[in-house]
Amino acid sequence: MRLVHLLVPSEDIDTVTGVLDDEDIDYVVTEERSREGAEIVEFPLPVGAVETVLDALRDAGIDDERYTVVANASTANTERFAELEERYVEGTEEDDSVAHEEVRSKARSLLPDRRSYYVMTTLSAIVATAGLLLDSPAVVIGSMAIAPQVGAAITGSVGTVIDDRRMVTDGLRSLVLGLLLAVATATAMGWLLQVGGFFPPALAVGTVEQVGSRVSPGVLSLALGLCAGAAAAFGVATDLPLSLVGVAIAAAVVPAAAAVGIGVVWALPTVALGAATLLVVNTVSIVLAGTATLWYLGYRPTDWEPGALRSNLQHRSTLVLVAVVVGLLVFFAFPTVAMIEHVWVENSANGVVQDTLERTEYRELTLRSVSAEFTGFGLVGGEREVDVVVSRPADRAYPDLARDIGRSLEERTGTNVVISVEFEEQTEFHSGGDSG
Repeated sequence: MRLVHLLVPSEDIDTVTGVLDDEDIDYVVTEERSREGAEIVEFPLPVGAVETVLDALRDAGIDDERYTVVANASTANTERFAELEERYVEGTEEDDSVAHEEVRSKARSLLPDRRSYYVMTTLSAIVATAGLLLDSPAVVIGSMAIAPQVGAAITGSVGTVIDDRRMVTDGLRSLVLGLLLAVATATAMGWLLQVGGFFPPALAVGTVEQVGSRVSPGVLSLALGLCAGAAAAFGVATDLPLSLVGVAIAAAVVPAAAAVGIGVVWALPTVALGAATLLVVNTVSIVLAGTATLWYLGYRPTDWEPGALRSNLQHRSTLVLVAVVVGLLVFFAFPTVAMIEHVWVENSANGVVQDTLERTEYRELTLRSVSAEFTGFGLVGGEREVDVVVSRPADRAYPDLARDIGRSLEERTGTNVVISVEFEEQTEFHSGGDSG
């Protein structure tokens, strides 16, 4: 529920009260002593009614930019408020979307001051790096809880749809600089841990489960970014809490940023490129999904004319919106193409390996794992490396397995593939009883 305070010139009071009476809204009018010839109109509204009522007042010629305050309220015991709730909460006008002004204010409040934002980003990156290297999901989740990226992401999305260029600039700049700071922090921390001897340079960080899950982006990773961005937009545009949404957005970007730094320190291009691709894809998908969701919920620039495409394209606000969206899509395209090709190659490799092991000469082998190296950032069509781990009987050798898999995979994908096969000895268990 919201309580609206509206400063109105005395000559416009009848117009305002007429609109409120038409909408069956209870109100109170008090004289404003600090401004001669003005009065304060105060009235409670359900959340979904704020935008409708303010639009009706604007259509009646009331300027609501002089002094309008929309505040949270707990209860309202007025004669007709229950009827308003039936209309806007339960009835035909059911809607929990908040007003444009409140969306702008809510998004702004989510973005902390610069010092707090960058300090919290640094701390979350340190915690995420520790969690990845320790292979501790609990510590990684802790880094998500303190990351402040939700405010930057949603500020950029809100600014895009309502044509507030300052919000777009502040949001996207904070998001990009914050993630670059997270990468730099993770790199510095990894280097210090190496120098201090806490983690040896030869540590195979690519085999650490928490790191490995961030260096091979796939469709599920993309879905995480899209859902997090849409949920954040839906939360800021309705009266729903955003705390858990912030964790979802942080889950999509902060551990990936930490993995980039780890890949740089341990000189592993595959780790760094894979994590960087995941970071770019998730960051852009969060902003795009947030923008699209807000647009779907009805938020538009103030000069937007429904159904007038040609007229809208002549407005500066529409051109800014189109430019931002196109720029994000272009930035999104190359890593997404690389990610899709990687998923395709890895899926093809799984199928080919399983088909090969079903052949008569390989039926004694058991497949353990198949993984394809990720080249990242649109470096498609080049040579790929696929690692296969199988178990075999201790007394058997299979020198042609890598060649057979590679030949079949190249025929299926049309790309150059280097196959690496690692054999594990099968363990035999014997059971017997005591003899007497």
